[in-house]
Amino acid sequence: MEAEDDTAGTIIDEDEICINGGNDAQSSQRHRPIISGEQLDVEAYAALYTGRTKVTRLLFIAEKCGVPSMQLEALRMAYDEIKKGENTQLFRDVLAKIAGRLGPNYGPDNAWADAVDRRAELRREKLENELNAYRTNLIKESIRMGYNDFGDFYYLHGQLGEAFKNYVRTRDYCTTSKHIVHMCLNAILVSIEMGQFTHVTSYVSKAEQSQDALDPVTIAKLRCAAGLAHLEGKKYKLAARKFLETGPELGNSYTEVIAPQDIATYGSLCALATFDRAELKSKVIDNVNFRNFLELVPEIRELINDFHTSHYASCLEYLGNLKANLLLDIHLHDHVETLYEQIRSKAIIQYTLPFVSVDLNMMANAFNSSVTGLEKELAGLITNDQIQARIDSHNKILYARHADQRNGTFQRVLQTGSEFDQEVRAMLLRANLIKHEYSLKSSRKH
Repeated sequence: MEAEDDTAGTIIDEDEICINGGNDAQSSQRHRPIISGEQLDVEAYAALYTGRTKVTRLLFIAEKCGVPSMQLEALRMAYDEIKKGENTQLFRDVLAKIAGRLGPNYGPDNAWADAVDRRAELRREKLENELNAYRTNLIKESIRMGYNDFGDFYYLHGQLGEAFKNYVRTRDYCTTSKHIVHMCLNAILVSIEMGQFTHVTSYVSKAEQSQDALDPVTIAKLRCAAGLAHLEGKKYKLAARKFLETGPELGNSYTEVIAPQDIATYGSLCALATFDRAELKSKVIDNVNFRNFLELVPEIRELINDFHTSHYASCLEYLGNLKANLLLDIHLHDHVETLYEQIRSKAIIQYTLPFVSVDLNMMANAFNSSVTGLEKELAGLITNDQIQARIDSHNKILYARHADQRNGTFQRVLQTGSEFDQEVRAMLLRANLIKHEYSLKSSRKH
């Protein structure tokens, strides 16, 4: 970590107390407004997505938000979106959740549901007849397309298990690398919807083996999918790397799974929780490609810069304001508490690292926390060997247990001197051997 590097070449007197509190004048000059914890704009949020994920995200918000007005807004938008598709079962589920609270315009529509079901039955029979004909004729490409059409049909109607089976069946009839990649992307899409992230990882790996068929947009999609799988598996560092490697070519081409704003948010939070300062600088802040995503979410960009420049109170305030909305994210909600805890612990560790002693009152002020609460956090980190220090509870000072740097420096000087002495002796020996032509005489005897 950079903090360690900064102190490596400096001898610190243990009698000296270094106070880590910053300059109040500089802090006041740097003051700028912090984002407010405004309620999520459901309409703007939903506009970032397309397809089935738009509906599932709206239903998730309705279930988790706890705000009646937001819940009804999300259910209203979900109702409208479902009516554009053909998933009658999902329509009935939303009706049950609305429970007549949105008036007659958002009530049962049996005529629409019956018409959709009739069309679906006719479509299914047609696809079945076509596929049987293709099997009889043994036309590989037609059979592949037939299973693919069946997969699309079942996905459209919300039968995800059947959709997955039919997409995977196309594998035996793929004749090019592009066909394999197409099959993998379909399997990944359905697996994400079903929450089967082991399948996601498997099909990402399969797709990546067909390097000749991968264009930049497809590579970006695969990295997003891999990032989501690692996030679900709580492998936050691996998730961060995948999101950070996602190219800007992705644009809005994968909104049926993820929005560009999500890539910035997921990647940044996972990076803050797991990267050291050097990695944060090189892989996030200086990452030109990822900067395109960060520009879409200024709050995330600012909190990363605050963390890197050690303005922890501002960084944690940003995180606090974002928390309520992050808990409404369908992929991130289970990980918010863990990520926040890891980010805060890292901030505390980095704050204390370069100093022999820290005034807990000033540190509590820097973290916008109480001294008692901060003391408990520090005690936990010390117990877990994440901070090498001891706490003076009476005087409210944290003393670092640094190695004896004077003694260490003295030992390094002695070792360097000994090595230099050996090298000089060896050099003099070689010079004397050459001077007396020892090697020449030795060769003449032979």
